[in-house]
Amino acid sequence: MTDVIVIGAGPAGVLAALRAADLGARTMLVTRADFGGMAANDGPVPVRTLAHAARLMREARQLSQYGIEVSEPVLHYPLLLGRVREVVNDVRAHSSLREQIDSLRVTVREHAGVARFADQHTIATESGLRLQAEKIIICTGGVSRRLSVPGFELTNTHSDAWGLTSVPPSMLVVGAGATGVQVASIFNAFGSRIQLFQAGPRILPSEDEDVSAAVAAALRVSGIMVNEDIGTVESFEKTPTGVRMNFSGNGVPGSAEATLAIVTVGWVADTARLNLPAGVETDDRGFPKVDEYLQTTAPHIFAAGDITGRLMLVPQAIQDGFIAATNAVCGLTITVGDPVSPIGSFTDPEYAQVGLTEVKAREKHDVVTAVMHFDSTTRTIIDGRTRGFCKLIVDRATFTILGCHVVGERAVDITQVAAIAIATNMRVDDLAEIPLSFPTYAGILARVAASAARKLKLKVSWQANQAEGNQLQF
Repeated sequence: MTDVIVIGAGPAGVLAALRAADLGARTMLVTRADFGGMAANDGPVPVRTLAHAARLMREARQLSQYGIEVSEPVLHYPLLLGRVREVVNDVRAHSSLREQIDSLRVTVREHAGVARFADQHTIATESGLRLQAEKIIICTGGVSRRLSVPGFELTNTHSDAWGLTSVPPSMLVVGAGATGVQVASIFNAFGSRIQLFQAGPRILPSEDEDVSAAVAAALRVSGIMVNEDIGTVESFEKTPTGVRMNFSGNGVPGSAEATLAIVTVGWVADTARLNLPAGVETDDRGFPKVDEYLQTTAPHIFAAGDITGRLMLVPQAIQDGFIAATNAVCGLTITVGDPVSPIGSFTDPEYAQVGLTEVKAREKHDVVTAVMHFDSTTRTIIDGRTRGFCKLIVDRATFTILGCHVVGERAVDITQVAAIAIATNMRVDDLAEIPLSFPTYAGILARVAASAARKLKLKVSWQANQAEGNQLQF
């Protein structure tokens, strides 16, 4: 019997195995398919590679503005897929901690097939393995939620979209959260005619309302047909050229057709095939219940990453893996806490957030907001990327930053800086005083911080000799 078995080799599982072995535990890592999990093989790595190709095509079309004459870019999709495979293999070999895993002598069982509990301490796999351990850490992630409607079998998941071998002429994207908007944005850049559908009143419903509105407007300008508040999806049916979706909102029926339909309506726990043993309780979505130590209701079983249903993001999964393994090996010593978690998507335009939305902030705080539009900042003008804005939400009483929301070029990078400010409880006037390099995208954050400080009647050092209300332009 080994000390620790980790099920799943995504970011959470890899970190859990690495940490357990580093603490001296005899550790085994078991994965259904390839090392690296969804993040390396079906998630952020291949998706970001496709998104980068889409970005390069947009930039190529911009070259003439800078006196560089080239022909219209042409996408050779099979060649792009070859590049995606190269990147995935490179990341799997050099950037997914495999070398560290091997150096610590973790036993890795790849392509073991689906793993299931045979009893409280035994894991059986489809490949015929039967493994036992004192402690088990579940890191099997999540799966796309299915719709219980006729014809759903005619649809595809986001994973199917990334696995396409050619660019479809047209596509229905059903569900306009982060994943759906990303699918729509990438394949729109590649030439598909995209119709994006959201059951509720706005796309990106978990984002700040200003972000949702700005991204929706930008997607429409790019040629995507954005359909909000469509109501209920009734069915899917096959057509001679693809698939039709039927829906109904406020009693009014509607339909849309395309070559294929991608459904991205959320995630559920990938626990159905695990055969969780007695004593492991789950919530109404099937996610194992965990406490602040990431311990399930069975004391020897822990869970980390997407399988917990908390923040389903790679950085948080990495932290979870470290915490779960530490507690499994050393006893209950560290907790998850409430870390600051910047979230963003490499769409066109990019959008990102950290902290509270304005609506959430106003529920408990008296707030001041400041917005800087990208058409009035130097770096965005230089780069010809003037669509978007940076918005700060600041507590009027403490002057600390409660939230930052960005739409536009380098939005994800800008929010990383804001995340540091929020995590350290930095006052907005202190952020404004940092002489960030000029002209940069990060510098936009200092400028909007200065605007918020003025609204709060706070002085920053470089404003000391300025007349009241005067705004330096940079």
